[in-house]
Amino acid sequence: MTAVLLALAAIFAELSLLAFGGGNTILPEMQRQVVDVQHWMSARDFSAMYALAQAAPGPNMMVVTLIGWRVAGWPGVIVTTLAKFGPSSILTGVVLHYWKRFKDRPWRRIVQQGLVPMTVGLVAASAALITESSDHEWTLVAITAVCATLSVTTRLHPLWLLAAGAIAGLSGIGLS
Repeated sequence: MTAVLLALAAIFAELSLLAFGGGNTILPEMQRQVVDVQHWMSARDFSAMYALAQAAPGPNMMVVTLIGWRVAGWPGVIVTTLAKFGPSSILTGVVLHYWKRFKDRPWRRIVQQGLVPMTVGLVAASAALITESSDHEWTLVAITAVCATLSVTTRLHPLWLLAAGAIAGLSGIGLS
């Protein structure tokens, strides 16, 4: 059990420091570590856990806590949660101090502009990973495509899209 907790701490502390642009940017690496490297769950289980975490109220990285629970129970919850949020919170506090100090420097704007495409790419990779893990039927691919298109092209609230997806799921669409 100690080895598992140490592995959880190492993985999620590293992911904590890589999460530029929000927690969703690290989903591909999180899934790779949890599914492919450690074999703690299947890709489908990871995707379901992510969906559950997104549907529940609270922080959008609740999937971290759910993974900890699945892998090691309450000790896993504590270790993954502290490892994911501790290092990045400390680093953010330190960097924010200096960021404010150099607020009038020209390089600051350049750094901010450089982080935007990196963050967009990481979020897109996360979306692709979750889609690939979740959509095993053509109907699910179609639902995902429609929801993605609507979320980008309209001002429709994401909860309406989530509700429509839930209704489709309850109706049995996409089930083998």
